[in-house]
Amino acid sequence: MDDLRDKYLSAIADAADESALETLRVQAVGKKGEINLKMRELGKMTAEERQVAGPKLNALKDEINSALAARKAALADVALDARLRDEWLDVTLPGRAAGRPMGSVHPISQVTEEISAIFADLGFAVAEGPQIESDWYNFDALNIPPHHPARQEFDTFYMHRDAGDNRPPHVLRTHTSPVQIRAMEKTGAPIRVIAPGRVYRSDYDQTHTPMFHQIEGLAIDRDISMAHLKWVLEEFFAAFFEIDGIKTRFRASHFPFTEPSAEVDIQCSWVDGQLRIGEGDGWMEVLGSGMVHPHVLKSAGVDPDQWQGFAFGLGIDRLAMLKYGIPDLRAFFDSDLRWLRHYGFSALDRPTLHGGLSQ
Repeated sequence: MDDLRDKYLSAIADAADESALETLRVQAVGKKGEINLKMRELGKMTAEERQVAGPKLNALKDEINSALAARKAALADVALDARLRDEWLDVTLPGRAAGRPMGSVHPISQVTEEISAIFADLGFAVAEGPQIESDWYNFDALNIPPHHPARQEFDTFYMHRDAGDNRPPHVLRTHTSPVQIRAMEKTGAPIRVIAPGRVYRSDYDQTHTPMFHQIEGLAIDRDISMAHLKWVLEEFFAAFFEIDGIKTRFRASHFPFTEPSAEVDIQCSWVDGQLRIGEGDGWMEVLGSGMVHPHVLKSAGVDPDQWQGFAFGLGIDRLAMLKYGIPDLRAFFDSDLRWLRHYGFSALDRPTLHGGLSQ
């Protein structure tokens, strides 16, 4: 055993690479290695001989394995040092763009900037809020009752709570509407804001994903009406799709946080399997809207007897699909470089109303 020990410890120390080290491992402690063959001979020994030879063989095997692991780590360190020397790069040097594919702006980011530019021109500021919301901001303050289906776990992601934790639950926000409560609490009325951001719902198919993007719009003043809402949305559609005179249709609906409420459709047609916005006699639903419910104003500390206004919510992902002909919502989150290069935008293509949203 001393000969085996000296033989393999010396060979392991001299191993030049991991391939040679692996060969030594197989020869020494592999299934048919010399040490394992020695261990099979224990059965031919007397009990007294096994009590002496057994522990020595196990100790030898452990020593060989430890030497193999140490040498492997040392070789890995040497390889890493060599790689760091060979791949050294001065990051302060100018980039070498020639022959290299450029990065691109994701369609969701681009469309968010386009929408923000349009509403900024209409006098709306951008408001933001947390993605993990209290049950009160996400539901109660928005007049969504406890029995509403949206509050069930099959539709909403609730944060984990330990047993006996009686604090109010928190959720991954299901819409950006809680931001309007926070914005009114912070600034009061009058107010005009949009609230873009990620939202989460338990759904996944060609037109739904568990995480998606939404923009909430809110305008509160003393004499705002549905007529103002209609004008703002028509101006938005004309600027966003870059088509003048897009017809809209308002259909009565119900949302807990608005009264009256309306679904909004835009004019469209299908020609040879291609969707065309702003022409034809078809209609496509694009958003929900309405006059802010008095309960919502009260929850935000705004007197509904003095102030009123409208709110609307629209899906950024869906608008991107409509405008740029993207067939499957799930592709937004697949991280496919070919898809990103095809649908992505130049980092310099900043959307502006005077220069054009999509150049």
